[in-house]
Amino acid sequence: MLAILLPSFVFAQVRINKQQHFPKAVPAGNYSGITPLGNDRYALVSDKSATDGYFIFHIELDSVTGRILRVVNEGFRSTGTSNRDQEGIAFFPDQGTLFVSGEADNCILEYTLDRQGATCRHTGHRLAVPAVFSQAAANYGFESLTYDAHARRFWTTTESTLPADGPQATPLNPVANRLRFQSFTADLQPSVQYIYEMDRPEARKRPGQYAMGVSELCAVGDGTLLVLEREFYVSRSKLGSFVRCKLYAVRPYESLPGSLLSKRLVASFRTRFSLFSHAIANYEGMCLGPRLKDGRRTLLMVSDSQDQYRGVLKDWFKTIVF
Repeated sequence: MLAILLPSFVFAQVRINKQQHFPKAVPAGNYSGITPLGNDRYALVSDKSATDGYFIFHIELDSVTGRILRVVNEGFRSTGTSNRDQEGIAFFPDQGTLFVSGEADNCILEYTLDRQGATCRHTGHRLAVPAVFSQAAANYGFESLTYDAHARRFWTTTESTLPADGPQATPLNPVANRLRFQSFTADLQPSVQYIYEMDRPEARKRPGQYAMGVSELCAVGDGTLLVLEREFYVSRSKLGSFVRCKLYAVRPYESLPGSLLSKRLVASFRTRFSLFSHAIANYEGMCLGPRLKDGRRTLLMVSDSQDQYRGVLKDWFKTIVF
């Protein structure tokens, strides 16, 4: 067990800012992961981009409220190869590179970081994923990825339960998903693993479409991981559809490897689709933003609009202050 002798963040007086969108600056996408690069620049992946690669965005936050002031798209960096259903992305400061998880191949590959051009490439390196994760169901694979720079550990998990670990949660089978939180050392080898149990589904009616799982992890630098539990229920008529997001904190380094993690609720919010509100937002990516003037931290979240589906959905962004 690793000893991370740091005080934990105090998640007190958490403020959930209203979501925002920037139609003139942000191209329609399927944004599923985000990671900070420094100096208000971020790398994002879109799981249905024309090719494999990532975007670079410049995102400025208000230093008092944490609200987003401006977003600038600095362009897409392409490998020139096929889209891998890129879902999670993490900056690796040891090498100045990016790691990206893909659900299509269930691999986590390293990419060069090109801050100015229009291309990038695979370095040939990848995280050594244990064989058990090859069982992951389509669209329920590696949705999340983060790097803990203090402990020098990558973290990921599948979105939903592996077949070896039990049934997957649905509105008609309201079980609690049990996920394997897998860490990797900075030399890309698998390290300790823990068990995480999600809350049970809120929805109880047969859906038109449905997704229930952990859509992102975020290391905050003190041994804490933030876990985004997301339930996306689409009714058959579309009206009454909702996304429920719950943000939990876990401290894996204080637990025995292989044990069930204790979790603490940090924030919870819900977005809906109705006759009068089209503000439904499927949040799939999150990362730390800058500190505010008073020292508080910001969390920056991005949503997947399915390419602004039928001109109704939007590419929402959101910040949380703690």
